Amino acid sequence: MGYLEFTKQEVTNLQESLKREFLRTNRAGSYASSTIINCNTRKYHGLLVCPLKQIDGDNYVLLSSLDETVIQHDTPFHLAIHKYISDYNPLGHKYIESFQNDPTPTIIYRVGGVVLQKEMLLVEEEERVLIKYTLIKATSQTTLQLRPFLAFRKVHELTHANLVANTRHLQVENGIASKLYEEFPYLYMQLSKKNEFVTAPDWYNNFEYAKERERGFACHEDLFTPGYFEFDIKQGESVVFSAGIQETKTKSLSSVYNREIEKRTPRSNFENCLINAAQQFISRSGNKTKIVASFPWPGYWGRDSMIALPGLTLAVNDIKTCEDVLLSFSEEIDGFVYRNKGNIEHSNVESIDTALWFIRSVQQYNWNTKDFAKTKKLFAKKVEEILTTYMSGENNNVVMHDNGLLYLPFEHKALTWVDAKIDGRPIVPRWGYVVEINALWYNAICFALELITTKSFQDTWKHIPAKIEQSFIEIFWDEDKGYLADYCVNDYKDFSVRPSQIFAASLPFSVLDDVQKHAVLDVVRRELLTPRGIRTLSPKNPQYIGEVKGTIQERDMAYHQGGVLVWLLAPYAEAYLKLHGRSGVTEIKRIYYGMETLMKSHGIGTISEVYDGNPPHEGRGAISQAWSVAAVLRLKKLIENFEADEQRK
Repeated sequence: MGYLEFTKQEVTNLQESLKREFLRTNRAGSYASSTIINCNTRKYHGLLVCPLKQIDGDNYVLLSSLDETVIQHDTPFHLAIHKYISDYNPLGHKYIESFQNDPTPTIIYRVGGVVLQKEMLLVEEEERVLIKYTLIKATSQTTLQLRPFLAFRKVHELTHANLVANTRHLQVENGIASKLYEEFPYLYMQLSKKNEFVTAPDWYNNFEYAKERERGFACHEDLFTPGYFEFDIKQGESVVFSAGIQETKTKSLSSVYNREIEKRTPRSNFENCLINAAQQFISRSGNKTKIVASFPWPGYWGRDSMIALPGLTLAVNDIKTCEDVLLSFSEEIDGFVYRNKGNIEHSNVESIDTALWFIRSVQQYNWNTKDFAKTKKLFAKKVEEILTTYMSGENNNVVMHDNGLLYLPFEHKALTWVDAKIDGRPIVPRWGYVVEINALWYNAICFALELITTKSFQDTWKHIPAKIEQSFIEIFWDEDKGYLADYCVNDYKDFSVRPSQIFAASLPFSVLDDVQKHAVLDVVRRELLTPRGIRTLSPKNPQYIGEVKGTIQERDMAYHQGGVLVWLLAPYAEAYLKLHGRSGVTEIKRIYYGMETLMKSHGIGTISEVYDGNPPHEGRGAISQAWSVAAVLRLKKLIENFEADEQRK
């Protein structure tokens, strides 16, 4: 049995199989995703979902699904499954023998004497999905029908039957081309084998997406089918179906498929799954290299990118990609403001700390390369520009006070990583002096003083760390409580037990002494640590919400009020190993290997965005999150580095 294989008993149990989703990307923004039985439960699911620059750069679902029908002795067997308002139809999951996720999502169907294998992959850096059908066994003549269902809509929207859609198609080599609306490219659907396309244009109504219903969104849509492809297939024969926005030579489809398969790293163990998952977030377009924040709702978010970057690249010894991302990122920072972008260019979100996370990533890049001169050449100018802009007060969202600390003056702006909002107002207002902002600020200045040796810079900045050291402790530390305030405004100090204080203990330059670090770590371990990550709020707090589910408002309320975030494990582990040394490795190993159980839940072979604070810590949100995967890889790297250091001693 394969590492990520699901048996007939598992896949035919809809309660279990519909919870598990697969994902494949082309590493340029496109993806294919569905449940392991190919029943779409999200509007974001589809076999070809890709960014369309000719429209607005956002992601669009072109090919929603492809339904298979096996015909023997004039009897059709429908292998697909869809959820409609009233029921599931057809019930093709009953024919599934197994689902295997390695080297690519693969389903084995058994229909009487027929055994049919279906494999799905995306062509790297091309908007094209390939689906390979192999007739493993057949006792008599077998015909296969393939019916495509087209959406041609944004991932965030739903489509419905209408009279505007162009229901005609063009004949192309071994297939057809469809374009439902004028602004779209053609979708070329072709096969490696000659076939008959039976024209039967129709709308199928009221597909229901259960995950959208659970999330409180509209969940019904209509999908268009132009007809179906039909061809005979012999035992041992393989036929490749292609759907892409460029026409292709069908004779090459089999060789293209084989070439793409050879590129894949096997998902044969925990580590390989993490490496594959990490690679899917790296997006290269032209001379830009960026990090996709999550799937199935991708976008490029500055803070997420910089938090995830070291784990996705340095933790797997990919220094070149780390450097490429940092260089691409630095070009888009104006002062210290990074204009967060989804796939829509005008989608901007305020954040006050993105540039500080950038400096932290540069710091980690420098530590891994051991090439101080190169780091200085590439990034010193940008680091100085960032710090100078913070100090100047040019951005009125933050000001540096005489005590050296950064102060956020607006109560009703969500400027930190705790940024969930309802009706435009932060659910957790964090303003004034914010603990992780100032921990990052102190670390950034200390690192910059090592990196930038010009007299003017040194004269301006060398006295500030001492100011911060004194004021940070005065403002945030409470000796009786034994931990740090989350934020402080005037005489008010919020001592809700939250995880942001970890950074004051984990960063290379810290104002805390070891006793204080131990105290911070103890309270985080005692009240926030779970087998899935770090809670965003202690269960002892009356505002705690233990499940991140329900309507969008309910989910947003819970996200930072008890939701568990995996990415916070990385700073926790950094702090823990610094303080506990060799004796701490066992604990971090326990956490790391405990995450392996996630490989077969929610997003299979990857790590989800958020988990419930209450046991059993169900996976929620995006099925694959960059900073979650990065954190687990970071744990592995920290363990390896520590053990290597011990061996050298």
